[in-house]
Amino acid sequence: MHGEYKVPGGKLVVVDLEVGDGLLRDVSVSGDFFLEPDDALGVLSDALDGVPADAGVSQLARVLDDALALAVDQGRIAGPVAMVGFDVRAVALAVRRALGLSTAWGDHEIALLHPGAMPPAMHVALDQVLTEELDAGRRGPTLRFWEWDEPAVVIGSFQSLRNEVDLEAAARLGVTVVRRISGGGAMFMEAGNCITFSLVVPGSLVDGMSFEDSYAFLNDWVLGALADVGVTATTTGLNDISSSAGKLAGSAQKRLAGGAVLHHVTMAYDIDADKMLQVLRIGREKLSDKGTRSANKRVDPVRSQTHLPREQVIDAFVAHFRSRYRTVDDDLRPAELERARELMSTRFTDPGWTARVP
Repeated sequence: MHGEYKVPGGKLVVVDLEVGDGLLRDVSVSGDFFLEPDDALGVLSDALDGVPADAGVSQLARVLDDALALAVDQGRIAGPVAMVGFDVRAVALAVRRALGLSTAWGDHEIALLHPGAMPPAMHVALDQVLTEELDAGRRGPTLRFWEWDEPAVVIGSFQSLRNEVDLEAAARLGVTVVRRISGGGAMFMEAGNCITFSLVVPGSLVDGMSFEDSYAFLNDWVLGALADVGVTATTTGLNDISSSAGKLAGSAQKRLAGGAVLHHVTMAYDIDADKMLQVLRIGREKLSDKGTRSANKRVDPVRSQTHLPREQVIDAFVAHFRSRYRTVDDDLRPAELERARELMSTRFTDPGWTARVP
């Protein structure tokens, strides 16, 4: 059995193994990483021999950590051990992939969905529907780009409505307020001012990763796509994407009990910072001593860095995703649309849901 794991921003870890009587056997760890001292490689491989094949990532990582510490204590290898470009969790993930318990991008075909303009409430309903469909095994992974034609603020599942949104300003400016199922911060959206997409994947793709690691992993292709349009970006904090000029995007996740993961990204393209600050209270607090000009700098529109039309940026993102992963064009199914419309009317436009955290 053969498994590989590429550490985001790091190196490739490869594990070959056999299984006998429910235990790992003949384990061999390799890769293009850096490891000192050399003899530590043998310790990593030997430590996994005899470990239960159903061990989780945390258990495997503990076994490896304990084995390295014991080898140093006993003088079998010279300490300290330096693992550069990888760590014991990366080895554990490669083991899980070899066993088929953790999957890689190459194990999946991703459906690309780019329907026409829909109300923001329909988009958040589709997030729930497509995640539930994958969780139930009725649909595979999807990447869906949003289009909309009405202004909205989409707030995170756990945000306080009154703390985040000036409802009088929103009503005056015709801005709808919608609450999504994932956490994270508020999204100010007008037609053409953001690039937003939702990625729905099985939990096996992020098996054993911390939330922080999974954000970096699922956003890695976005950094490559930005590079294709001339923007050098990195992940910052838990869930943001930034360039040297400031924040570009925020991402958020929701995980269902069956393992399906919803991961979505909203990227500023051409934000009306003045209107945003009228509607979003939190923006005023964060930028009260900096003013609207600083707001423009903080939002850091993609247009100012790429000098490309929004549609061309999206095309570049799609092309980059296709170049990395098996992708097939697809459409929303009638049953999915019907379910999303039902949820839009019964949940996502229901004032009780929108104000569930007043």
